[in-house]
Amino acid sequence: MGIVDSQSVPNANSAEESGYDGGKHISGIKRHAAVDTLGLPHALHVTTANVGDRDGAVEMITLNLDNLSCVKKLLVDGGYSGDNFANDVKEILGNHVEVEVVKRNELHKFVVLPKRWIVERSFGWIDNARRLWKNCERTLHNSLQMLILAFISILIRRF
Repeated sequence: MGIVDSQSVPNANSAEESGYDGGKHISGIKRHAAVDTLGLPHALHVTTANVGDRDGAVEMITLNLDNLSCVKKLLVDGGYSGDNFANDVKEILGNHVEVEVVKRNELHKFVVLPKRWIVERSFGWIDNARRLWKNCERTLHNSLQMLILAFISILIRRF
């Protein structure tokens, strides 16, 4: 099982590439992650913030096809809903993959969504890396490499 989500992060003045996420009102980058049920990353991708969640996730899956080839089910939030996204994932990973959208309760109360908190916890882990609370890197490639280094550091300390 894979859990997919994205996180928008504001840019520092030194960053060269930027986009504006209108939903979160952030000018910067967007980190896309696919983690397993332990919160360990299997696919990471960094785009400018103006790239949509679905488009960024499709790019991430395409670039990390080898790491995600055994996935049977993807859990996503409401931002990934739609038949086009599910069809794109099935086309890339195969028809055996099921995309399950976990939607929030309509009561406007805070409720922990089943299994969705795992990817949010992974983003929380990397937010503890002082360099990653804001995008301080000049290029998207460097931002991705710093994200990978942060996860390596977390894995070394935790496991």
